[in-house]
Amino acid sequence: MSRNPFLLAADNSPALLPLLREDPTLASGQDEHGYSLVHAAASYEHLDLLRTLVREFDVDINLRDEDNETALFVVESVAAARVLVEELSIDISAKNAEGQTALEKITEEDEFPLVAEYLREAGGHGQTNGTSAPSEGMAVTVGTMTPADEQELDIDPEFRRRIEELAGRDDFHTEEGQAALRRLVQDAVGEQNLDDRNVRQRQE
Repeated sequence: MSRNPFLLAADNSPALLPLLREDPTLASGQDEHGYSLVHAAASYEHLDLLRTLVREFDVDINLRDEDNETALFVVESVAAARVLVEELSIDISAKNAEGQTALEKITEEDEFPLVAEYLREAGGHGQTNGTSAPSEGMAVTVGTMTPADEQELDIDPEFRRRIEELAGRDDFHTEEGQAALRRLVQDAVGEQNLDDRNVRQRQE
């Protein structure tokens, strides 16, 4: 059996992880063209391998190949793009040697329109200003807030109660649970915008 880690990654071979654990330096290795195991895992949609490379072996998710392209440039499925963007925080704005982002390149090549659509929607991921609702596919983490935090952010107690209730559901981290959270946040943002308009109208 070949012990070439790039071929093993392409095949998602069970022999790969034992090999990497024997020699962890292989996990961040790149071939003569800059191709990495992260590129291979993303391209072939081996999502568990992709997560393991980054989380267990600390591989830089933003590794570049000889064309200055990250793994996001080679994805062929929305599932792989989601893992890179939402779970592993790849730089969605990174540009290749031609000055293109992954979205621009994938759009130009017109081979994976669903991936291009997802990247277009996820363009603001991780860069929210706190006033807009999450885009489709964006996960939201509910943390613990002190009363002082709530007062400073003017969080409606009923809205917070509904979010905490949702966060306690078993399916919170599933697509259905995240969709419910997005709807809740979008409704709240819409209500806040309506209140702001009403205040401005009364002042006028």
